[in-house]
Amino acid sequence: MAVVREFTLPDLGEGLTEAEIVRWLVQVGEVVAVDQPVVEMETAKAVVEVPCPYGGVVTARFGEEGESLAVGRPLVTVAVGSAADSAHPADGDAGGDGQGSGNVLVGYGTGAAVARRRQRVRATARPAGGAGISDGAVAAPERPAAGQGAPAGSAAADADGGPVAVISPLVRRLAREHGLDLRRLAGSGPEGLILRSDVERAIAAPAPSEATDGAERVPLRGIRRAVAEKLTRSRREIPDATCWVDADATELLAARAAMNASGERRISVLALLARVVTAALARYPDLNSTVDTERSEIVRLPAVHLGFAAQTDRGLVVPVLRDAHTMTTTALAAEIARLTEAARTGSLTPAELTGGTFTLNNYGVFGVDGSTPIINHPEAAMLGVGRIAAKPWVHEGELAVREVVQLSFTFDHRVCDGGTAGGFLRLVADCVEQPAVLLAGV
Repeated sequence: MAVVREFTLPDLGEGLTEAEIVRWLVQVGEVVAVDQPVVEMETAKAVVEVPCPYGGVVTARFGEEGESLAVGRPLVTVAVGSAADSAHPADGDAGGDGQGSGNVLVGYGTGAAVARRRQRVRATARPAGGAGISDGAVAAPERPAAGQGAPAGSAAADADGGPVAVISPLVRRLAREHGLDLRRLAGSGPEGLILRSDVERAIAAPAPSEATDGAERVPLRGIRRAVAEKLTRSRREIPDATCWVDADATELLAARAAMNASGERRISVLALLARVVTAALARYPDLNSTVDTERSEIVRLPAVHLGFAAQTDRGLVVPVLRDAHTMTTTALAAEIARLTEAARTGSLTPAELTGGTFTLNNYGVFGVDGSTPIINHPEAAMLGVGRIAAKPWVHEGELAVREVVQLSFTFDHRVCDGGTAGGFLRLVADCVEQPAVLLAGV
């Protein structure tokens, strides 16, 4: 006899409290193996595949694509020890005893992930308690009872008998409570399926009398919402100040060209700046710290985990170069390249997006000269770098055209005063103008 096990949304890293369903990877009625990914979730840090620790038959899914779930809420229920599970046992599966692997993310946990087995069967057990979104195989094309979902691939009928591409009764009830005509909504789900997010977006839209001409309301979701919350917290809690300086980067670019001419690994300007920052933080350790407000202490951190801002199609993310202070310039270049590619493909892990102690923000890639960076809470400082552009500059007593960059430095005024911040920024600028200055600290 099958035992129904409930798999709840785990903490996907660094105490995150919720995640948004991006895409379901299994259907109700499918056989899943231990540690098989069942759903793709977007957290405030990254998009991750969540593996289920149980092997068996999926009897229910909870939540729709685009819906946010809190940690601890049910994701799926699995009938463990069913005939289908016995026919296709997973290596390392606990079988009828219902014990799972304990894995949280693909590539993490107590055991290796097992290859997927996706077989459609009829669910033989139903979850106790509330019903999930059941869109798997059904015994017969009956009209669903109250509170149950419609069969997969079918469209539920509206009050007037016309077909509407809705599976979840929760979506229909939400629309009904707000007086929305589902026939007028365009679904964003597969084959035009109307999701809860579609209904919520329509509810949030202002009435014609309230809307300004051409106005559009866009929900803050996923990474965009996480960024908004973090920046708001930074400005609310950190008394920040900003100073800036222009620097002649001509010699820095010449040094980079010489490195690239003689080495196999191409060195980026960002890698050179990362090396400069780690050297400057060694001299000004107050800036590689955080503030413990509960104990009224400044916590100087022993290692430099250098974050760098990366713009992706999904929004702004900050990959972290762990132990950057131990890396050579070549190693920094390689790791920056790897993390940047992972950011573009959405394959960064939570560990690669957390734990930063200082952030380097190169907004010059957007063609702008300057900015006032907002500190990446709970860090104490951020260095912003504008574009490097040819400008008139007094060089060796004469006016010349040089490659000039503006450096902006925002710091937490609780950890230091202007003298420390100015000293740090001046050292960075000196290293940019005369890269040989770095040799003094090697």
